[in-house]
Amino acid sequence: MTRPDPPTAALAGIFAVSGVIHLVRPQVFEPIVPAPLRDHDRALVHVSGVAELACAAGLLIPATRPVAGLTSAALLVAVLPANVQMSIDHGRRARRRRTPQAWAVFAGTLARLPLQRPLVRIALRAAGKE
Repeated sequence: MTRPDPPTAALAGIFAVSGVIHLVRPQVFEPIVPAPLRDHDRALVHVSGVAELACAAGLLIPATRPVAGLTSAALLVAVLPANVQMSIDHGRRARRRRTPQAWAVFAGTLARLPLQRPLVRIALRAAGKE
């Protein structure tokens, strides 16, 4: 079995951790479900968690790595609006609370946004597309 390169293994780890959190603590992610989809927020959070776990597993298995890489890239692009919404929400919360902790969380969500691009590139590389 061919092991994934370190960036692909790291992406699989990120997906695995995030997927578990989606399933164990879905309420963390429900507020960032886009408003038109809020009637199904718990189900969507669970589905995205399962998708992340499937991507994680697929990235680790050589035979499924190309498809998992493409699927991972698509998933990362699909969740970007939710990540932007999370930053907006935390920015508003930080302005209201005016605490160092609230500003730190907001800064963390902002710092996370530009990481989507290299994660997508890692996924595409795992798929053999870059």
